[in-house]
Amino acid sequence: MKAERVSLTPAYLVHQYAWRETSRVLEIWSREHGRLGLVARGVRRPRSPYRSLLQPFAPLLLSWTQRSELGSLTGAEAAGLPARLKGRPLMAAFYMNELLLRLLPRQDAHAALYDRYTATLAALTESRPAAALRLFEKHLLDAMGYGLNLTRALPGDGPVEADAQYLYELDSGPRRLIGRRSSGLVIRGRVLLALHGEALDDADDLRVAKRLLRAALERHLDGRALKSAAVMRAMNKGA
Repeated sequence: MKAERVSLTPAYLVHQYAWRETSRVLEIWSREHGRLGLVARGVRRPRSPYRSLLQPFAPLLLSWTQRSELGSLTGAEAAGLPARLKGRPLMAAFYMNELLLRLLPRQDAHAALYDRYTATLAALTESRPAAALRLFEKHLLDAMGYGLNLTRALPGDGPVEADAQYLYELDSGPRRLIGRRSSGLVIRGRVLLALHGEALDDADDLRVAKRLLRAALERHLDGRALKSAAVMRAMNKGA
């Protein structure tokens, strides 16, 4: 098989682990080629030019060759400054990386989601990181082909109304509640419309949107808990 050669394409490092004595396997997410595994040979040596460059949340330009599942890193350059993150924003960024690793198959490019990831990293350093994280989750579901129905109510497929209450069925969408209670995922129409319009400005709406999006994502994790989500829950309890 002829090796594919890729030169200086935008990418982020989302995970890495030691490989043999001096190398690492890098899990990267590139704008044009999707998620890939690359062997970075010799990168653990003290004088490796890539040792300090290959860090998470830093925009990179990477080059590699690939003829099998794992490619070989051949070059790396900085494409900007890494996001300055700490505390909850840092854990939120690790949460995004973990979602990408768990939910996106290899070599499945999503340029629009890549750009959303870049924008979300910037937003996590600002004053309203929660809204940015919810919108990243929404766009991730869209990219996976499991986007949420946020505007059409069941069973007659009429428009969602802001003041109405809905029971959200993850397989199909919102079903209007009239004069009865439910133990399921009950959501006011205004939250669905705010999420659709990407205008999550209300703190209560954000909390409800979080419940909906997390429930939708959990269906595709096959019961596997996210380490970063558990850390964030622990931090919230200790706040």
